[in-house]
Amino acid sequence: MPYVDRQNRICGFLDIEELENSGKFLRRYFILDTLEGSLVWYMDNPQNLPEGTSSVGSLKLTYISKVSDATKLRPKAEFCLVINAGMRKFYLQANDKQDLVEWVSALNNATKITVPKSGEQVAHNTTEACVDTSGAMKQVSYKTEIIAGVPIITTTQEKGEDQNGADRSVQRKPPGQLPYYLSRSNQDQSVIKAGYCVKQGGVMKNWKRRYFMLDDNTLSYFKSDMEREALRVIPLKEVNKVQECKQSDLMMRDNLFELVTTSRTFYIQSDSPEEMHGWIKAISGAIVAQRGPGRSAASRLNMTLRH
Repeated sequence: MPYVDRQNRICGFLDIEELENSGKFLRRYFILDTLEGSLVWYMDNPQNLPEGTSSVGSLKLTYISKVSDATKLRPKAEFCLVINAGMRKFYLQANDKQDLVEWVSALNNATKITVPKSGEQVAHNTTEACVDTSGAMKQVSYKTEIIAGVPIITTTQEKGEDQNGADRSVQRKPPGQLPYYLSRSNQDQSVIKAGYCVKQGGVMKNWKRRYFMLDDNTLSYFKSDMEREALRVIPLKEVNKVQECKQSDLMMRDNLFELVTTSRTFYIQSDSPEEMHGWIKAISGAIVAQRGPGRSAASRLNMTLRH
């Protein structure tokens, strides 16, 4: 779901058909900034990218005439919406119906303020139309299209890698779809919740996107949802506490929660406030189900010390 970040911008993940009429949707992180009057998209949340990483596309809100549900226009693209900018149409896929409705509403509300008045001429200045790319990394190349007087700047790369070398140009899986290996007969544990989050490394303190999976007894994370081997498995019996992170202001990260274990505190960032609360609730519920009500690790430790 779109959420408001610390800079009062509306943010969230959507899939976009960057190459018009290609039918190929790529996962991107969008920032709707009404103060700057722009919609900008990145390979990932800029907080998780190297400092100075440029956007892969941007669009001035003044060039958006209408945003609407595009389900009938693209019946094969689930939860699809379309941004009309001159003669160019940008098709995007939301995560679910509610996500679709909220993005359409947010974009239309933003453009009501900045849309040119009737008869007003639109400037043909490409530097005005998009975010300044003078600070772009040399490895990224851009193309500029002038369509019906609307300057559009997008990256010429159809595929890209994040700072960890992970390919970000994969198509979105339907909500709730789990990795292929979960259907195997040797998968004994039932999966309670699964999805991507960003976690802080234990040694280097860098932030990496990982695929998390919660079952009845453990929380595991993988390099991606296609990996068989978990990078780490955290037994729930070792978890003392899971809660929204009190140091989120210090770390300057939105949607951050902490998982406190007997040996380490894991800092994990979700893509939205709803996802963060969903993970906290799911992990807490799994712990209660495993131990029984009132049987936290701390209470068990106190009982041991008393006896």
